[in-house]
Amino acid sequence: MPEEKWYQNPEKASQAAAVIILALAALLTWLFAGEEVKKMFALAVSGDVEALAAYFRSFGAWAMLISFLLDVLINAGSIFPSIFISTANGLIFGLPLGILISWLAETTGVVISFWLMRYLFRGAAEKMIAKSPMLMKIDDLSGRKGLQWMAAARMLPYFPSGILTAIGAVSKISTRDYIIANLIGKFPSTALEVVIGHDIVNFQQHSERLAVLVTVAILIFAAYKYYYKNNSFLLALCCVFFGCKV
Repeated sequence: MPEEKWYQNPEKASQAAAVIILALAALLTWLFAGEEVKKMFALAVSGDVEALAAYFRSFGAWAMLISFLLDVLINAGSIFPSIFISTANGLIFGLPLGILISWLAETTGVVISFWLMRYLFRGAAEKMIAKSPMLMKIDDLSGRKGLQWMAAARMLPYFPSGILTAIGAVSKISTRDYIIANLIGKFPSTALEVVIGHDIVNFQQHSERLAVLVTVAILIFAAYKYYYKNNSFLLALCCVFFGCKV
């Protein structure tokens, strides 16, 4: 029987297509807007929120679209945090609209990242999972309860987004459930991040609200710590991916 070519294998062909699309998008961006994108990206990860907000304002009517696209790009990369963009959105567009833009952009970005990671790495993950009964059980549970776990995890503010995206990508959670879970979970965490960032910049006007929100964030982390210790499935997931001790 002749050896199967890579392009005849649907999984490998999909992986190759994902890499080619990503490479072409990066090349076109670099060729046509390289300097501008580098400047925006540098500001987005610098932590200088006021400078970032001023830069977005310089685009006038296009500020909202530019902010949205950059936020999507940062979240799709799953490497750098997008909290500075979220804060800038709150400063420029006001809290309601800033929260809405950040929520939709972050959700779009993590869905793109999920799609790329799944097509690139799910096949390798399945082979690893097949060798371990414990991993097979966890993988099965992630398919049946993935929406609940992902939604709950996304509600945690300031948690590294890329870690949750990677876990979702190599699990059995469906694309539909992943999108729904992120729409649900991302809203409260993004809203909290936007408002806290906004109030830190405007500390003198909103110091009391900031104190309340920081307390809420601490309580959320405390609740997660309790839930983590009392939920065997979530504990098993964390131990598999992060090597923690039970």
